[in-house]
Amino acid sequence: MSQNLRVLVYGVGLFLAFAAPACAADGGNGGLHFSAAIGAALTICGAGYGIGRIGQAAVEGMARQPEAAAKIQTAMIIAAALIEGATFFALIVCMGSNANYKPFN
Repeated sequence: MSQNLRVLVYGVGLFLAFAAPACAADGGNGGLHFSAAIGAALTICGAGYGIGRIGQAAVEGMARQPEAAAKIQTAMIIAAALIEGATFFALIVCMGSNANYKPFN
């Protein structure tokens, strides 16, 4: 695991560990709202990372085999579209779980 990814994972873990008492302070009603926001943020970060890796691999492949650039570009666009579709689905699930949040009971 790279150093940047390790720091990110530890940072998110510490953030969630320290935020748990704050979410429980209102009787447990705020945790769902908070988890939906964290889920949406992680979804976007994961999609950005995945599409970045696809782009990196595609550019390297095109540099090594310029004659296959059209096929590589087509496959890259299809893979990026599939990642975006999964990302939108995950965001809709996060927002849907947030729909029942009532801040003032």
